[in-house]
Amino acid sequence: MTRYIKTGVILFLICAVCTALCALVNEVTAPRIAANTENDRLAALADVSGGFTIGEQVDVGDGSINYYIPLTDGSGIAGYIVELSTSGYGGAMTVVASYKSDGTLMEAKLTSNSETPGLGKKAEEGWYMDMFKGLGGSSPLPASKSDLSPEDNAAVSGASVTFGGVSSALISGSEFVKGLGGAV
Repeated sequence: MTRYIKTGVILFLICAVCTALCALVNEVTAPRIAANTENDRLAALADVSGGFTIGEQVDVGDGSINYYIPLTDGSGIAGYIVELSTSGYGGAMTVVASYKSDGTLMEAKLTSNSETPGLGKKAEEGWYMDMFKGLGGSSPLPASKSDLSPEDNAAVSGASVTFGGVSSALISGSEFVKGLGGAV
């Protein structure tokens, strides 16, 4: 019986040491991970800003809309950056998109996802979001793959769920910005 107690105590001590080491590693790396995440977010905002001045973030937390940021030029509001949450085949996705005040998409970037490499991961590439650029104001954003040209439809083949998630997020962002108009 004492052999079992001795083995249990040894295993407990091993687990305690491993837990302490994991906590130490987390303590050391957590600030760096947070800083890298924030740097990636700021880089994404700069990528989609279109050269306009980025204003102050306004939190929304309304389902698919996380926050928006006004974009200004010398004369006033030129548009908005909106962070959108959606779902793809691999789970949650986050898209950062910039729109003109009339809801026309200027730029978009997929910032986080767990999509399938070679299929849904194509949404991270620049050409993927180019399918949506310039649409959303007077021309509707594509809601399904059948709204795309044959070439674009073939390019997103095999990733219908990812396309649907990105498309629905961009459409809701466009509608949100149309509701904002030029006022903050």
